[in-house]
Amino acid sequence: MCLLAVTATAGMTIAACDTDSDSTAAGSSSTTATESSSAYSSSSASAAPTSIVPVGCGSDIVAGMTLRQKLGQSIVVGVTGTEDAYSLVSNEPVGGIFIGSWTDKSILTNPANLKRINDASRIPLMVTVDQEGGRVSRLSSLGIDSPSARELAASQTPEQVRELAARIGRQLKAKGITVDFAPDVDVSDESDDEVIGDRSFSNDPETVTTYGQAFAEGLESAGIMPVYKHFPGHGHGSGDSHLGVVRTPPLSQLETSDLVPYKTLLQNPGNAGVMVGHLIVPGLTVGDTPASLSAKAIGMLRTGQPYGGPPFNGVVFSDDLSGMGAINQQFPINVAVQRFLVAGGDIALWITTDAVPSVLDHLEAAVKSGRLPEQKVNASVVRILRAKGQLTC
Repeated sequence: MCLLAVTATAGMTIAACDTDSDSTAAGSSSTTATESSSAYSSSSASAAPTSIVPVGCGSDIVAGMTLRQKLGQSIVVGVTGTEDAYSLVSNEPVGGIFIGSWTDKSILTNPANLKRINDASRIPLMVTVDQEGGRVSRLSSLGIDSPSARELAASQTPEQVRELAARIGRQLKAKGITVDFAPDVDVSDESDDEVIGDRSFSNDPETVTTYGQAFAEGLESAGIMPVYKHFPGHGHGSGDSHLGVVRTPPLSQLETSDLVPYKTLLQNPGNAGVMVGHLIVPGLTVGDTPASLSAKAIGMLRTGQPYGGPPFNGVVFSDDLSGMGAINQQFPINVAVQRFLVAGGDIALWITTDAVPSVLDHLEAAVKSGRLPEQKVNASVVRILRAKGQLTC
């Protein structure tokens, strides 16, 4: 993801079935501890918890949430500033907010602002940012910056990069950020200024793995959740997903290059998440369905097969679903979010708050009609609460 501008998206409710054509996604929590908190209980009889009773990790917490509260945990959206974020969180049970290049940074520089927003949420918010360094430095105006990934790999040791990322992580933490959509672990030989370009550490998968792991470990040591991107690999794709469709080399080629870092990085991922790109992958995705909306692609991430990686049961994020041509030229936001969740993703990301009520209405209808299985929703809530530190099982 590289969010460069705000694109307003109309919030329309689509009643037709929007399920992915390439089969259902795998992936649900199977751990067996439980934990409870009254903070997750419904505050009104009219908003009663739904009928599907989960079992296993976090079952009592999830059972005490309304359907809208559960679905809201799967939404993170960009905000323009403090009032936009406060209005959103006060009125809808979203899982988090995104601080973009367009966001009034006083939301971070005045501690009272973010505290007010967090206090309006029943469940701790993810406060997210796209802070890679180099060209993608959303907080450089606040003194939070670093060289590009390519420059880091060329000039610093992995230990130096780990220390640099830890310093950045401490700066982010001090501002109230909890999630950084970094590092970019795409394998790429593009020139510096192309869509991935110098956002990639290298065209050598082993170098990407070494430096990507160091950067992620540095962030996590400071209490920031890192997010590897853009699965299954944007670095050799043709085109820019901000503008339109991107096609990668076939899966068989990605397995020997672009996917190699994930084989190591997801062995012991800690609290890292993974962002899935809007990429059409021959041999994996079907027709014009990008990986971000593909049950086969997200299922491959969950199971590790057939690319030979480890199973991943952490949080799966979408790339931006509203401001990027690869998605908004095909689907309204309501449909895109539903398709991502049906495919097995956990947190749908987009860049404006206006459509949140209609998206949640649409998702509630999708669950009640069976188009979005509630068991998938429950499994996502558990992963998200675990990533937020609200569950330890």
